[in-house]
Amino acid sequence: MADGLITGSRPSVRNEVSAATPLSRARAIVDRLPWWAQVLLIFVASRLVSTALLLGFAGAQATNPWTVSRPDYASFAKIWDGQWYYIVAQIGYPSVLPLTADGHVAQNQWAFLPVYPVVTRGLMELTGASFAPTAVFVSVLAAAATALVFSRILVRFLPAGSALFGVLLFCVAPLSPLLQVAYAESLFLLLLAVALLLLLQRRYGLMLLVLAVASFTRPGVIAFALALALHWGHRYLRRETEPFPPRERLKVGVVAIATGVFGLAWPVVAAIATGRLDAYTATELSWRADYIGYGHLLPFTSWVQGANWWVPGGAGVVFLVVAVVLFGLFLVTPWARRLPIDLRFWVVAYVLYLLAVFFPQSSTFRVLMPIFPLLGALAVPRSKVFRVSLVAVFVIAQWIWLYYCWWVNGYDWTPP
Repeated sequence: MADGLITGSRPSVRNEVSAATPLSRARAIVDRLPWWAQVLLIFVASRLVSTALLLGFAGAQATNPWTVSRPDYASFAKIWDGQWYYIVAQIGYPSVLPLTADGHVAQNQWAFLPVYPVVTRGLMELTGASFAPTAVFVSVLAAAATALVFSRILVRFLPAGSALFGVLLFCVAPLSPLLQVAYAESLFLLLLAVALLLLLQRRYGLMLLVLAVASFTRPGVIAFALALALHWGHRYLRRETEPFPPRERLKVGVVAIATGVFGLAWPVVAAIATGRLDAYTATELSWRADYIGYGHLLPFTSWVQGANWWVPGGAGVVFLVVAVVLFGLFLVTPWARRLPIDLRFWVVAYVLYLLAVFFPQSSTFRVLMPIFPLLGALAVPRSKVFRVSLVAVFVIAQWIWLYYCWWVNGYDWTPP
């Protein structure tokens, strides 16, 4: 490896042998493994940590709307949105939207896209296994594959050891327990990582096929169309130093438009299936009704509404502005600028998408997971103290997130 995973420098083979400590011998063995084995070793170790945390909370879990007290791992991994994916896998989507007592669209399956439950159902049919363990298996397998693909992205701009540390950050990130529960995040992150790698490789046609599947896995692919538009503009401006011939301009433009169409496909499917044009958006808006009541989706207003709901009196809006400014400043730091411009285009496009349509609540942390390429920026510093401290903070944050967002403690208004 070009540098050490934690320390940032790799001792010579002679020093490793002369030290003859168990740690140095173990490290020498790991260093001789192929890159994919090193990534999977990190992934497996991180899953042991997250599994221990999840089992600890499951052991303390009281009876709740989804499970009995002290549920087994698979049952505990199927709560919250996992139950909605279970419903989709079992019965599909309603042709008639359910309504509340006052005539508004109620929460229903149309908010949960079909690829993940369909893949899970297919494996259930093949193996005879039940939904929960099969869904967890799909998530874990997809997460492992994501770690492998993310490694291939990181080595394009980081030394090998720093790239491995970036993978470690992905595997132990505060919301990494979601990589092993009945949620579609793992599968979506895999498809997104593959699409980003293909974008960096300029393999636009294959990338479009991946995005087509992703558009029916989780919302957000529409943001990739904006990222591609930024990519097109950047390549055009730099056409004197990096050739961007007319034929390729046309290809990227067509792929960007097609990606936008795919990003809007699921709302169209919902409209056709239910006979109601706003079937999907009305369904999504039902989840914020408990906060601000029912209303219409007005782009770029949800965060202002959320800021005023969480911190009334204008202070919330000030906090929102400060957060956006600080995020923008981070993107121009030397660490973030180590990321390829296309990765930064994706991050900017996705954050703009969230600012346009998402209402901030406890699941905000989850919907921010697709900006995981920024972990590559945190892998730039080689300080041992920084790296060890960051991993420790991430693991502690896992416990905090599980306590406040996953574990069901009485009346719980912090869904993950």
